[in-house]
Amino acid sequence: MTGFPLRDRMAAAGALLGPFLVALALVPFRTELSNTNAALILVVVVVAVAAIGNRITGALAALSAAAWFDFFLTEPYERFTMTETDDIETAVLLLVVGLIVSQLAAHARRLEVVTVTDADHLRRIHETADLARTSRSADPVVEHVRRQLIELLGLRMCRFEYGTLMGQPPRLEQDGSVAVGRRHWDVDAAGWPEGEIELRAYGNGHYFGRFMMAPAPESAPSLKARLVAVTLADQTGAALDTAGLTNGRTSA
Repeated sequence: MTGFPLRDRMAAAGALLGPFLVALALVPFRTELSNTNAALILVVVVVAVAAIGNRITGALAALSAAAWFDFFLTEPYERFTMTETDDIETAVLLLVVGLIVSQLAAHARRLEVVTVTDADHLRRIHETADLARTSRSADPVVEHVRRQLIELLGLRMCRFEYGTLMGQPPRLEQDGSVAVGRRHWDVDAAGWPEGEIELRAYGNGHYFGRFMMAPAPESAPSLKARLVAVTLADQTGAALDTAGLTNGRTSA
């Protein structure tokens, strides 16, 4: 096991320092530069951080950008206080746009790894999307993805639990990493952690359930395969959301 990956640590540092340094660099020009243009420059910083990091670092960069925009670039200067309605609206828009583009950039980073690699991975994603589009029930999608995960990740067994979040098993995260408690687990070096691993399914921001995955001995799927698995779980969540299911149901 190791700490957080170097790339994520660099992104976190960039999320904290990048907007601060850029806003500070704009101080000599703040009387000539419109606040809208200054906000757009800070949005570029947020996108850059999200592209090398993840959703959390992107959101942190958006919050940092909004704060330093207020401190350095709006009157009264060097205070976390805004008096002009236009400045307040610009700061809020900076935060909202920054959060949105950080999500898109992080999602694009994940899909980029998938789309440039393996036709079989793409086939799995496309087949699941077609099934979700044509099926009248979410159950066939859940079962289809369950079988796909067994093949894709080299699992001994996989089941879907509706709604429950009992226990704290290792978790396959959105960026393809595996978390054991609060620690990062290096799947590439050590294989899967012991016991079942959960892969959660969200749809439209709502939690619907999780795939509980039991790896086969010595199985160590690539990052690409893990990212495809996350995408399949996302498609499952979307299908469950479309079907209008609620939590509180369990399936073996």
